Amino acid sequence: MTLPTSDKGRYRPCAGAALFNGYGQVWMGRRIGAPEKSAWQLPQGGIDPGEDPAFAAIRELEEETGVHVNLLSPLGEIADWLYYDIPKGLGKRTRKNWHGQKQKWYAYRYHGTDDDFNLRHHLPAEFAEFRWAALSEISELIVPFKRAVYERVASEFEGFAQTPK
Repeated sequence: MTLPTSDKGRYRPCAGAALFNGYGQVWMGRRIGAPEKSAWQLPQGGIDPGEDPAFAAIRELEEETGVHVNLLSPLGEIADWLYYDIPKGLGKRTRKNWHGQKQKWYAYRYHGTDDDFNLRHHLPAEFAEFRWAALSEISELIVPFKRAVYERVASEFEGFAQTPK
């Protein structure tokens, strides 16, 4: 969902990264402790005060996957912020009275190997394991309340899911 930029501070600013390999697949991590059906997501996390969203996406990507920026090439970004609400009953909803998140999304081509990933690079670790998936699968693997955002990410980054020439 996309909302006007005047969200009055009700949404936590975050950045996300879609990491594409040479086969056009996207990297997904399985969140530690999450139910298997909706445990998978792309790297994403909070933007620190004063931090540039593009920098935050790279920082979060490195923290969560251990992948260094030298193994990435930028592909593109989604121009506007994407929003989702956190359902009542989930603990993070009340933190700083956020209703949800507003996210800036970036796409990168990955030039390394699976051995370059270190899910324990930054502790506490967020992901138990990772896999490469078709971009068309991501909205089915995410928790339902984030599904609209992931559908938009898949639509916007569809061209990057092609095998590079």
